[in-house]
Amino acid sequence: MRHLMTPMDFSVEELDKLFDLASDIEKNPEKYAHKCDGKKLATCFYEPSTRTRLSFETAMINLGGSVIGFSDAGSSSAAKGESVSDTIRVISCFADICAMRHPKEGAPMVAAGRSGIPVINAGDGGHQHPTQTLTDLLTIRALKGRLDNFTIGLCGDLKFGRTVHSLVNALARYSNVRFVFISPEELRIPGYLRDMLWDKAITFKEVIRLEDVMGELDLLYMTRVQRERFFNEEDYVRLKDFYILNKAKMDLAKEDMLVLHPLPRVNEISVEVDDDPRAVYFKQVQYGVYVRMALILTLLELV
Repeated sequence: MRHLMTPMDFSVEELDKLFDLASDIEKNPEKYAHKCDGKKLATCFYEPSTRTRLSFETAMINLGGSVIGFSDAGSSSAAKGESVSDTIRVISCFADICAMRHPKEGAPMVAAGRSGIPVINAGDGGHQHPTQTLTDLLTIRALKGRLDNFTIGLCGDLKFGRTVHSLVNALARYSNVRFVFISPEELRIPGYLRDMLWDKAITFKEVIRLEDVMGELDLLYMTRVQRERFFNEEDYVRLKDFYILNKAKMDLAKEDMLVLHPLPRVNEISVEVDDDPRAVYFKQVQYGVYVRMALILTLLELV
């Protein structure tokens, strides 16, 4: 039995097969409409979510399966003090596969160690968000035609942004990917990721001003400053509008640069950018359904 805790749980070759499957699902949805007949997905979300939870639920329904679970820890036995280990043992009696989001780093890993069914990490605190990374990679591959030989800028909350951490780890396995980290000093990329890039001799630089590097980028990955990761409101208010991508900044970019965002956005991308053909963050949402369909099929060994 296999779980997904980080994007590194799949080799590059396995990811290629996963993305090929997701692309086939996009082109031939009717071929997969009954692949999960009789199967159940449990969505155990201890943190709020719109895209990730609904994307998983849509993916399972599109495959012919059904969904059970909870969208708030307060509506589960966690409110009574039940441990993650006990919860997953119970869920294993009801469902065939589980997607879990939890505010504590490592909670899905604890669940996987006690589970009788495959567990997918749907986000654990500020640590990892592997299915968002799979979504990001599929989006880049589908729209750019490759996952190597480009420069990507990652902008905003690089300290707490689990989507950023997962994406950097995943892209570091592809050749000639150059990273530009754009953040205020307080929200710099964690040291362990810098060390990893140094160890692998991967090119990266850190800057504060987005305008200084826009023209260099093939991809721009925007992130919001996350209120829920801050210890005090004062620091959040001071940093929340540090970056706002608008039409003037987009005018500095290459004609084929793509803008991605894991969403939700707050103020970091002006709505005037939405009509720019380079803004692909809503396409990204749709790719998230295809890749989660492919992942469910893969973990349930139905392909």
